[in-house]
Amino acid sequence: MRGEVLHYDLEQGFGFITGADGARYSFAREDLRRDSPIGRGTPVEFQPSGGQARSVFAIRAQTGQQAAEPSGPAAAPPAHFGRNAVPAHSAAPALGLWSYFTRGMTANYVNFRDRARRKEYWGFVLFWTIAAIVLCVAGFAVDAALGRLQPNSDGPIVVIIIPALWILATFLPGLAVTIRRQHDIGLSGWFYLLMLLPYVGGLIIFVFTLIPSQMHENKWGAVPEGIAVPPPYQPAPKA
Repeated sequence: MRGEVLHYDLEQGFGFITGADGARYSFAREDLRRDSPIGRGTPVEFQPSGGQARSVFAIRAQTGQQAAEPSGPAAAPPAHFGRNAVPAHSAAPALGLWSYFTRGMTANYVNFRDRARRKEYWGFVLFWTIAAIVLCVAGFAVDAALGRLQPNSDGPIVVIIIPALWILATFLPGLAVTIRRQHDIGLSGWFYLLMLLPYVGGLIIFVFTLIPSQMHENKWGAVPEGIAVPPPYQPAPKA
């Protein structure tokens, strides 16, 4: 079967291929049939075996030029296809903090599958906190206008109800973006259960949110958009 290399880590000796059937296959260094340069965008042929690619070797492109040949700085980037259609030395434009927040509240409301970079997570936290403060202030204002802040009143009811509704409405997207943040550093979402540990659980999750993204595709998806992934290491040609 023919396909294209999505990612290959030369140091760790593993990578991923998108096959002509649209499926993704993993491969290791020992699956390579030829000791030739191979990197992201390299056209290859391989033998599929479940989710593993066997007997992988680079093939020549239709132009007759050798695929995966190291190119200079002025060379045009190779064509790509699939979900990672971005050259390895560049990155798709990053979204702004507000865009990450709105996407977290809409398209990613219950997305527990993919990855979230640090900017996405902290953009969500930032605007969630701003909204919570605004709602608390509005609740106090309403309670004050209704005279509920007086000593003999029923107490500040609105300032309790409105933030509580906000917390309920945003619980799932907040949980989802935290789990995607853990996926981004290669951890299962089940690590969120560390929150149940008294005193230290929340601190551990906080540290997880500060760890940089893994700079390669993992089991939860590709590197998030906006992160520049360095190209695979290519040894200098011998003189």
